[in-house]
Amino acid sequence: MNTDIQKLIGEATTYDKKQMLEVKRPKSWLKSVSAFANGEGGTLIFGVSDDDHIVGLADAKGDAERISEEIKSKMDPVPAVNLELKEAEGKTLVLLHVYPGQETPYYYIGDKQRIAFVRIGNESVTADRTQLKTLVLKGSGRTYDSLPSNYRFEDMAFSKLKSVHYKRLQRSFEDNEFVSWGIIDENGMLTNAGALLADESPVRQSRIFCTRWNGLDMTSGLGEAIDDVELEGCVISQLQDAVSFVRNNSRKKWWKENDYREELPDYPERAVTEAIANAIIHRDYMQMGSEIHIDMYDDRLEIYSPGGMMDGRLIQQLNPLTVPSKRRNPLLADFFSRLGLMERRGSGMKKIINTYRLYEHLSDYHVPAFTSNASEFHVTLWNLNYKGEIMEELTPDNIPLIQEFVKGNGEVVVKEFVKGPSKFAKEFVKASRQIYKLISQNPHISAIQMSESMDLSPRQVQKYLRRLQELGKIARIGGRKMGEWKIIDEEYEGFFDRI
Repeated sequence: MNTDIQKLIGEATTYDKKQMLEVKRPKSWLKSVSAFANGEGGTLIFGVSDDDHIVGLADAKGDAERISEEIKSKMDPVPAVNLELKEAEGKTLVLLHVYPGQETPYYYIGDKQRIAFVRIGNESVTADRTQLKTLVLKGSGRTYDSLPSNYRFEDMAFSKLKSVHYKRLQRSFEDNEFVSWGIIDENGMLTNAGALLADESPVRQSRIFCTRWNGLDMTSGLGEAIDDVELEGCVISQLQDAVSFVRNNSRKKWWKENDYREELPDYPERAVTEAIANAIIHRDYMQMGSEIHIDMYDDRLEIYSPGGMMDGRLIQQLNPLTVPSKRRNPLLADFFSRLGLMERRGSGMKKIINTYRLYEHLSDYHVPAFTSNASEFHVTLWNLNYKGEIMEELTPDNIPLIQEFVKGNGEVVVKEFVKGPSKFAKEFVKASRQIYKLISQNPHISAIQMSESMDLSPRQVQKYLRRLQELGKIARIGGRKMGEWKIIDEEYEGFFDRI
């Protein structure tokens, strides 16, 4: 096995190191074996110091044999491992490769103890009660949402599921689909997924608490919450109601053009929907007494959901654009995907970031932030209109552009002058909407024809087209002469109206 030592050292969650084999304290390294087997696997390297210097082992072959014996005698069940002797910088190391196990939990047994460990960041820690339950389910090939609940199917109604199913798929939800979708089991009992999808969901910990705070934090001294609501019932309804709460407590800036007005929301609606849907789908429902929280402040929106990343890694140490998805509740994820209520293939974080990239030229632009620990996941979306620092431009009469804050119901709340730099941002938003409209009318339209309609140079139109393609908002299908444009910006396509 050809292993790059330096590359391994850089993988904190899937790598651990020991300067030497501690024969009298096997727990000090067997806990990493347990954690790796209970998670996504990993490699334990013997012969590397705490400061990542390669020191080697005096008797690497003998140490490898002792490692093998300790695993067989002090691990239950015995995980699949591979021992490798590796030469590096003229020294011999022992690499213990531990593979992800299918018979979790994997316990360390010794010192009159029986302990299962899990990997959190770069540490192997004792699994708590909730984590042990998850490991037991994993070992049995089950997930929380697939387990039978204590509720009977005939005691619940599913009108919301049926209505959204018909609206999205244009066909009725058949009775036999309750079984095929995993909503009820063979004994007529609701699964936990079924209980979460019922109109009056009895799963108490599935609630969402939404609060609009006055100021930049909960203790700003500017008063109590401006608005708050507790959402319960069907998780599909919760998604819709949570999105509506954010929309109703957001504002829009707009400016007038010749024949229409351009709008800029506080938060991109597609990003908000994706973030809330991910919180509902990927949260840990076995954490009793812990609900999703959506907290809106003047400058940001924060979404908290119970349960860290399934593989124990910390999202803030990873690239959210490339991190693979681990589905904690695959049945729920499948329902939401089939109904088009969330991004498929675990690309939700990528969708959120790419949606925000459309506005990266705004003043004080911030990339959405993701943080996690062993039991929590946090998403922060930044208010695009905070402090009004959006654009700076005058009308042809040298009169400053007027900003109006508009609630979801159309009521004008405040008027004030637009402040701050970034003329390009406004021009790009305006041009992108014009391009969308032209493509909708004629997918075969050329850049020359666009430039004539938009009264811009062909070079400028090409610049906007390239930018929209880079952001994944439009795509060119086919060649230059016979091809056509396709809009793939779901926000423009009216995602909210469809849910």
